[in-house]
Amino acid sequence: YSVERMCNGLSRPKRYNNFREPIAEGYFPKLDSQVASRAWPPRFAGSTIRDLDRPVDQIRADVSELETWRDRFIQAIEDMAVLLPNGRKVPLDEETGMDVLGNLMESSIISRNRGFYGDLHNMGHVFISYSHDPDHRNLEQFGVMGDSATAMRDPVFYRWHAYIDDIFQLYKNKLTPYSNDKFDFPGIRVQSVGISSGSGPDRLSTQWEQSTLELGRGLDFTPRGSVLAKFTHLQHDEFNYVIEVNNTSGAGVMGTVRLFMAPVNDETGKPLNFDEQRRLMVEMDKFTHAIPAGSSTIRRASTQSSVTIPYERTFRAQSSRPGDPGSAEAAEFDFCGCGWPHHLLIPKGTTRGYPVVLFCMISNWNDDRVVQDLVGTCNDAASYCGIRDRKYPDRRPMGFPFDRPSRASSLQDFLTPNMATKPCTIVFSDNVRVRSAR
Repeated sequence: YSVERMCNGLSRPKRYNNFREPIAEGYFPKLDSQVASRAWPPRFAGSTIRDLDRPVDQIRADVSELETWRDRFIQAIEDMAVLLPNGRKVPLDEETGMDVLGNLMESSIISRNRGFYGDLHNMGHVFISYSHDPDHRNLEQFGVMGDSATAMRDPVFYRWHAYIDDIFQLYKNKLTPYSNDKFDFPGIRVQSVGISSGSGPDRLSTQWEQSTLELGRGLDFTPRGSVLAKFTHLQHDEFNYVIEVNNTSGAGVMGTVRLFMAPVNDETGKPLNFDEQRRLMVEMDKFTHAIPAGSSTIRRASTQSSVTIPYERTFRAQSSRPGDPGSAEAAEFDFCGCGWPHHLLIPKGTTRGYPVVLFCMISNWNDDRVVQDLVGTCNDAASYCGIRDRKYPDRRPMGFPFDRPSRASSLQDFLTPNMATKPCTIVFSDNVRVRSAR
């Protein structure tokens, strides 16, 4: 989202970290909920979150509670330990610390101390979603920030999550930076990485696409039949990654190929420093690959991304959901809808060409692999969604190798022999192409 804003001449989201400060942006969703027979309420510019007293929703909470939970969470990071209900402290180590903090932040049933650390992330959404009617005096329901199906429409969503990310970065900043031996894959050298596309080498093309969608997502349009709607969205020309590898180990090995993309300059056109750039790295793909002895070439289609799901699964009809609610078939169907829409894989770019850098790393699969059986048929977006009812299929932290600060002063200084980069350009065309109805 930050990179998309920069492509459109906007700054990165300003953190929403002062809960007493008015929210500058207003948001008018123009949405109706047919199921609930209600219109989603707006949030006017300059709104401020206030203490909640809504007996009808069984919600009573003060803004000061958010501040207390935030301060306690940050104190746990400072202490590198979490306070338990019995008064003991559990250290936050490199292996499990992020999981412990994540469970506190999301306040799941496995939170180590929900009564003390509260429910910061979710209640932040709730406070914002009721900013227009905190005491129910106008009989209004929650705004879009109160529902995970609609929250991402509101610009304040990204301001709130930017701050949540900042809090987790405080923990990452407390960890020891990786040494090169954590990165290196002895005997494996990535000679080069690049992009092959119809637009030319290392050039990515984006444009608008107009699609026709059948609105049969559980809605009943009988007796007149279904309704087709046209909408315009971002799209890109497909491309291939081309990676040249030299294996001097004398034997074939298995590697994990990790591909990222990041902007080069900030909003003002100045080069990003490496700490800013690593936090703007967008994971493009991650896959295992056999690497024979000697020189070899790896080719990977953008359509195979471990982040995305195809257009057809993003916009499929919910009326085709099999089985009864709660059944294994229904759960599998729902999980198959998890994944970033493939048409949004790369940022919009600009008409003059937006400079980015492509990064490739091949790590040792023996250090990465998680031994487990796989289930289900939809594991193609495992980077974002994991695998249903199984462990996340990578022993390294999410975002590795950019998940914690580095002693390197630049991306080039960061590289080890099993890494490579390539400058690329994203060129946006204002043309609109038409996709046929599905």
